[in-house]
Amino acid sequence: MRPLISSRATPPRGNRPHIRYLHPRTREGAAVLCALALLLVEVIVLGLVPSHARPLIGTLLLGAWVIPFVLVAAVLRGRRSAARRAGRPTWPVPPPGGQWYGEDALEGYPSEEVARLLPASADPGQNRLQTAWVLASHGHDAAWIAHHLDLPADLAHLLADTAAHRATAHRA
Repeated sequence: MRPLISSRATPPRGNRPHIRYLHPRTREGAAVLCALALLLVEVIVLGLVPSHARPLIGTLLLGAWVIPFVLVAAVLRGRRSAARRAGRPTWPVPPPGGQWYGEDALEGYPSEEVARLLPASADPGQNRLQTAWVLASHGHDAAWIAHHLDLPADLAHLLADTAAHRATAHRA
């Protein structure tokens, strides 16, 4: 049997539980450990205080512990939200030619049927229609396309059904 101290007995790094806020090498971990140490000192001090002064001293000590705790929580939340904001994807810039996808993505696009279904007064634009076709050919359903691209439901159903029929024809 191998000893537990060997490196082979420890789980790989990815499988170890990771407690980031209690890790002493990070600033957040150090702040949390300081807050816990302050709480321990306050409990000890509260035990040494005479019983008639405990409510007042206890309230002061609790207030002295809550303030750093709230500050640490605010710093952690601020860093987490800043990291989330930094990690958000930005909208891509249009390519120089103005086309987001190649000509092969529009293969099978039912332009005649789309022109018949589309009233002249509510023209969403060729770019939005072609985007709807690409999304339909990648598996998005008609309700999703109609909602997110603000297209008429019958037009979205036409695109989704044609794309689904095209996909099954390619598989067979």
